[in-house]
Amino acid sequence: MDTSALKPFPSQFILQDLTAITAPVFEFKVNPLTSQIAQTVENWFASYGVYNHPAKERKFLSYRFDHYATVSFPDADLEHLETCIQFFLWAFSFDDVSDEGDLQNKPEAVQIGVNISKGVLRNPEAPAPTHKYAAMLHTIFQRFRTRATPSACARFAKAVESWMDSQVEQSRLRSLSTVPSVDEFIALRRRTIGGEIVEAMVEYSLDCQIPAHVWDHPVMYAISRAVIDIMTWPNDILSFNKEQADGDLSNLVVCVMLEHDVDLQSAIDITTKMLSDRVQEYAQLRSIVPSFGDEKVDQEVARYLKALEQYTQGTVVWYYDTPRYFRGRDVSAGKRHNIIVPLYPKKDAAAAKTTTPSLQVPPPPAATRRRAMSTH
Repeated sequence: MDTSALKPFPSQFILQDLTAITAPVFEFKVNPLTSQIAQTVENWFASYGVYNHPAKERKFLSYRFDHYATVSFPDADLEHLETCIQFFLWAFSFDDVSDEGDLQNKPEAVQIGVNISKGVLRNPEAPAPTHKYAAMLHTIFQRFRTRATPSACARFAKAVESWMDSQVEQSRLRSLSTVPSVDEFIALRRRTIGGEIVEAMVEYSLDCQIPAHVWDHPVMYAISRAVIDIMTWPNDILSFNKEQADGDLSNLVVCVMLEHDVDLQSAIDITTKMLSDRVQEYAQLRSIVPSFGDEKVDQEVARYLKALEQYTQGTVVWYYDTPRYFRGRDVSAGKRHNIIVPLYPKKDAAAAKTTTPSLQVPPPPAATRRRAMSTH
């Protein structure tokens, strides 16, 4: 779909409290150990010199990835928590360079780093490469391999490769100024969000011992897809403003706008309703998880699913807690209900003239606010 067909963006829009939609099904819990390891991991990240300017590195670290680990891996011990924070720093810095950095519309350049990183996964015994992102991944995978089961390591490697390939594909789409259909984009986002990597990290964080055949069960597969959607769609809703300001229209809200031929607020409301429906679908799936014929296996599966739910809710909460999406605005618990958000100006004024113009409109009337509330 051609992004030139988008209706003009308004000067502001309304966001519901997405954490309230997920909270009835997904538990929220905090890890008390993060402060003991956060500085060590920050020093580790800084040692790779990913950002060529201290101010850029400080801005990146201000997004509170250590806090993300606090609320998404609540039961991990210090050793596992350290790896989890390293994973976040690697993944988000790699994502940033392809999303909004110099490589935003250069799939060939992204592919170079991807190829080197794949070598780390396929030949983990080899020395660490000099490529910064691949070198970080080398450290993370070495730590992962010391504790995870062979099947978990294989799933992690496969998931990382799929995620990196999706970054190249998304970079290609940006260079074409097109977006796929809603269904096609959802399938792509399941890869670009790194959902399967997350699942492997959750399994690793608790040293879960789950046989390989469990993951092939249709209910477990359906649960995986539902959880990934539930952690992904809030990201698209809440990061839309940041991304459009960066000139990035690879977003589910944009796909909904084009496919349904609606304005921005309607697309946000539709996507929010999609999230609510998906949460209920997950709850139904969770209620029919079968026994796998072994009490210990069933206990491990239950432990894993609880941790996955905690990760998911922690992720949705972090989207509000990090200044990454709301630019430091206080949207803490109790201040997320029907947030009126001003549209951020585009970073490149020239791009703003050639992409979607900003339509100046007055604040939404009370009726609009009541309509937004009805999808809770």
